[in-house]
Amino acid sequence: MINDVIDIRKDRAHPFKSKRPIAAGRINPGIATVFAFLMMAFAIIISSQFSTFFTMAISAYAILQIAYSLFLRSIILLDVMAIASGFLLRVYAGAVLIDAHITIWFILTVASLALFLAIGKRRSERTLLAGSEARSVESRKILLHYPESLLDSLTVMFATASWFSYTMFTFLQPPPTAGPQVLILFGDYLPRTFLASKWLMVTVPFVIYGVMRYLYVIYEKKEGESPERVLLSDVPLLTSVVSWIFLVFVVIYGSQFLPARIIHYFQ
Repeated sequence: MINDVIDIRKDRAHPFKSKRPIAAGRINPGIATVFAFLMMAFAIIISSQFSTFFTMAISAYAILQIAYSLFLRSIILLDVMAIASGFLLRVYAGAVLIDAHITIWFILTVASLALFLAIGKRRSERTLLAGSEARSVESRKILLHYPESLLDSLTVMFATASWFSYTMFTFLQPPPTAGPQVLILFGDYLPRTFLASKWLMVTVPFVIYGVMRYLYVIYEKKEGESPERVLLSDVPLLTSVVSWIFLVFVVIYGSQFLPARIIHYFQ
């Protein structure tokens, strides 16, 4: 809400953002600002009841978002790095809250994917606003500092880093502890080589396809300005994401929900 209040004039010149409630005049900017700071204060107070480090992560995230809205998004390259930092703070906040260890490859995966989405967003915005130079200047001046060749290079670089980092994460991630159901079902049929493997590897093709599909969306369909809209509207990409979620769930929790009758059957 703070971002939309600061951007109200620029959003009104944007083909999509002009429909946001504050830019469209459906919500008073003053009321939105007061409500935003009240929600922020409430969130920080509530977070202090869980963990000091969690509160620090929440506070840092709030400061980062305000700094981004005020000036960071106007500095080339630092704008997308700020977006990626926001995702990393969310990961650390969640990890601190449940006292979980996160590997360096997982951090690299999150950072690379966040940078990939942010650069793809800039690439699509530049394409979207290229038809009207005046509109482009009014809506987002930072786009004028991003040459298309640089955006193309960064898009390819972080697309590659995303799937490669995730692949290394799955290769090096310790396998979930196999329950008796898994050992009974597969122990007598699979060679030792496969039993020792990291089963998260089976999700890698879906991640690679998702990255390639998103590149197609950016360059061929000229979309990507809104990643969440792309995810919900592009059926192949949505199918890949849902399949990935399902496989991750099965790999991590499969041994806990296999019916007992299957065990008796193989016994």
